[in-house]
This record gives sequence, structure tokens and C-alpha cells, in this order.
Amino acid sequence: MPNSPTPPVRIALIGAGRIGTHHATALAHDVHTAELVAVVDPRLEAAQGLAAPLGARAEAEASGVLADPQVDAVVVTTPAALHRDLIVEAARAGKHVFTEKPITTELNEAAECVEAAGRAGVVLQVGFNRRFAPGFVAARRAVDAGRVGTPQLLRSLTRDPGPYGGDPTRTPLWTIFLETLIHDFDTLRWLNPGAEVDSVTAQADALIRPDARADGFLDTALVSLRFNNGAFATAEASFSASYGYDVRGEVFGDGGMVTAGSGRTTDMEYYGPAGVSYETSRGGGHRPAALRLRGGVQGLRGGHPRRRPRHSHWRRRCQGPPDRPRRHRFHPAVPHRPH
Repeated sequence: MPNSPTPPVRIALIGAGRIGTHHATALAHDVHTAELVAVVDPRLEAAQGLAAPLGARAEAEASGVLADPQVDAVVVTTPAALHRDLIVEAARAGKHVFTEKPITTELNEAAECVEAAGRAGVVLQVGFNRRFAPGFVAARRAVDAGRVGTPQLLRSLTRDPGPYGGDPTRTPLWTIFLETLIHDFDTLRWLNPGAEVDSVTAQADALIRPDARADGFLDTALVSLRFNNGAFATAEASFSASYGYDVRGEVFGDGGMVTAGSGRTTDMEYYGPAGVSYETSRGGGHRPAALRLRGGVQGLRGGHPRRRPRHSHWRRRCQGPPDRPRRHRFHPAVPHRPH
């Protein structure tokens, strides 16, 4: 008698904002081993607007999907300050959790999330999409194969497409570190397997919007890291690249060098009277995001999920931690050793 097909992983998405919209669309159209069953947002009309075209139900409260035995997992795409409560509650309800980065905004809360998932025996995955981008995956394979030898210098950068159109007064101080550079920190550690960060030096300023500097706004940053295997690394970020979205990585060692990523949309080059040109991307590269969701779902269905627990209108519905003071000054070239 033939085996019955493995049922899809039934997923509820919590947070119908910009990132939530991308994830919901990917789950419905690109991850065929998953079924999007619900979209949750305290703005019920936003949840309905996202859920209806995708064949999912809409709810205003997370409690309903967490109590639903037909929901296997949740995808958390709310503001970061709300992650801790949702992750812990989902784990206690026996739901696997995929959360957007950062896992939380406080180290002790991140530890609570990891501990809750461990106690409940559920998978907790944080969305670091460069681990699924083909170029970065190939770079990691080259490092694992010893093609670069011992890593000595590493680099990772993120430059968002300009011009910057955000409101500095509504952007938390830590955004460039915990929302942007967090990808680079993860990439640098991932491309230097087995090594841990020993010291960090960070510099940041408002170079794109110097008029917002007095409010503590930061739009440009450079971070230097030293690993315990001796390697040096740099991570850099900018909120405004005039030529488009730019993500790159590099590992240099005593046996060679690998690079990954580029600002190009495709590998097409145009040769003409004015010289050589190519197209750049104005988007955020959401294909790797779909791949990371697919990888997580396949792990759950196969019974061998890989755990990676390393590391407003919403406030009316879920009590988050209080806002931290916006005014803070980063002193250049002051080393910090992680606890």
C-alpha cells in the first residue's frame, strides 16, 4: 500500500506589515510544502487585505491561532519589541517559530526565547536570508572545502537603495545595527565557522541626514571585529546607496579568496559608446527570504529541522518592553568585549 503524502506544514503569520506581506506571499506561492492558514494583525483590515487573496483567514489576536491545534507553526513579523512575548507564548503553545530578525532587542529576552523553545521541544529559527542566497552558500562551501585556507580577513556590507525616505524621528537609534548590520554580523560568523567574536569596535554617524544627528539618528556605520582564531572582519552599512541595493561578502585567507553578492540585478553587461554598464537592483532581494522559509518548512516535514537559536498599533494588543532613550552617543574606536 503506497504511503500517504506528507501533509503541508500549516502556518499562521503574525504581522501584516511590509515584511509580513513578502513572507505571506512566499508561503502561499513559493513554499509548496506549507499552507498559510491565517494572518494576524491588530489592524484587522490589514490582516483581511493580506489574507483574503491568499486563501487564509484573518484574525486580530494572536491568541486564536496559538490555541488552534490545526496550526503547526507561526511566522513572526511584528515590530521587534514584541517578538519576545509572541515567541515565548507560541513555544508554550507547542508551535514551531520562525521569527524575523532581530530575535529580540535585549539579550536576556533572546535567552528567554531560546530557553522556551528548548523546554517545549519546538524549533526556533531566526530569519537570516544570506545563509540561503546562492552566492553566499557557494562561498561557505568554498570555505568548508579549505579553498581559502585559514580565514584572515572578512568583509560584509549592506547598502540600502537610496534616496533615503524614512523619517529619522520615527527610526529607533539601534535600527542600523539590529535591523541592517545584524545580517552582516551573522554572515561574518557564518563564513568563519568555528570561530567566535572576541572584540568589537563600532562607529556610526548621520552622514545621509546630518540634520538629524542631534536627535541621535544613525544612518551610516562601520564595525570592526576580531575573532578568537585571529581573523579580522569589518561590517559596514548605509541607508542610501544612489545606485541601488548592494549586499556583498568576502573571505580572504592564506589559500585564496572568495566573494559573494553584488549590486547587479543580473550578470548582463552592456557595452556601448559610453562604456560598460549593467543594471542594479532597487529592491531588497526577497528570493533568499523565500528560500529560508522553504528550508525551514522542509526541515519540519522531514523530521530533522535544524535549530539555529544563536543568538504603535501593536502596543495596544501586546505589552512590549519600554522604549529605550533615543539620545545616545557612540564614541569612535572604543572597543567592547561581548559578555
